[in-house]
Amino acid sequence: MRPRTRRVTLLSVLGGLLLLALLVVAGYLRGLSLVVRASGMKGGAAERIARWGTGPFSVEDARIPSRHGPLRARVFRPEHLHGRTVLLTPGVHADGIDEPRLVAFARNLAAGGLTVITLELPDLLRYQLTPREPDMIEDAALWVSSRPELAPEGRVGLMGISFAGGLSVVAAGRPSLAGRVAFTFSLGGHGDLSRVLSFLCTGVQPDGQPRRPHDYGVVIILLNVAGQVVPPEQVEPLRAALLTFLRASHLAIHDTPRANETFAEARRMQSRLPEPAATFMRLVNDRDVAALGPLLLPHAKGFADDPALSPERSAAPRTPVYLLHGTDDTVIPAVESTLLARWLEPHTGVHLLLSPLISHAELDRRMRLSDVWRLVAFWSALLGE
Repeated sequence: MRPRTRRVTLLSVLGGLLLLALLVVAGYLRGLSLVVRASGMKGGAAERIARWGTGPFSVEDARIPSRHGPLRARVFRPEHLHGRTVLLTPGVHADGIDEPRLVAFARNLAAGGLTVITLELPDLLRYQLTPREPDMIEDAALWVSSRPELAPEGRVGLMGISFAGGLSVVAAGRPSLAGRVAFTFSLGGHGDLSRVLSFLCTGVQPDGQPRRPHDYGVVIILLNVAGQVVPPEQVEPLRAALLTFLRASHLAIHDTPRANETFAEARRMQSRLPEPAATFMRLVNDRDVAALGPLLLPHAKGFADDPALSPERSAAPRTPVYLLHGTDDTVIPAVESTLLARWLEPHTGVHLLLSPLISHAELDRRMRLSDVWRLVAFWSALLGE
């Protein structure tokens, strides 16, 4: 009888381990499915994994009230709920909630069972960083969390991309949102805006490491401080030329011929500008960050001093914070998320992942299995909140 008993016990143990393994794998399937969908992998097993746990959803436009006026929004509502309601805010981009990568991300989340409300902040549409933006996120979160048809449990997850990531962390710490925020997610966000602007102007990260900053970020600084570096009559013509350059930069992602035409228009606009606006625009068109950055540095720190623009100068959230950042980000360096995590840790639970699979705010790199697994584990934890 003893051998049989031992055999039965061994089979029971193995069966239990197998069941545990299946449960662990199942716990990661939602994260794996989302990562595969976001990566755009096609064919065979990849498509079957991408479809796992997904379902249909509807899309409708909405207006959300705020103290600074109504905000344009879009609601992605799954037919079968399986997860939190999330408020997703895009970064500094003229397309706002129509930006194709943001729409794809919202659709991927909604297909997995989350109710997603994408929120458009008018200042970010104009490439401006202002203290009004955390107010708008706060007001929108209050509105969404108070509507049972959108947030049945009265809580919402805050998700922000790029600079909206840091601004979402600021909003999550507001007293009015106590008990209403389930978690906060920042993709490529910042901890201290002054540090980021200093990096963009100098090419030196907060940890002292040199890195060539992306010209996109420096152009946004110039757009914000134009009134301080050129005479009043030159401000609007310079801003118009800068917006043309930024539009060309966006087009370069998916429409090279139109991007080249728009870059050429930015150069024509430069030729019609008087000095000193013409010099600033020439540096922009030449992508001469090394020369442009030091000219902007004395002015950049002024508009970054408001505590409302930096999580590390505001009240910390008391609910979990998820920080995802690309290791080679040249707009907001990854060390920003590392420093923000260190600042948050005494106050709340923090999940930090620096991944080589991410550029600034999108999944677009070749994948290694170990990096994919870390990304899957990160998303599995977040989706389980």
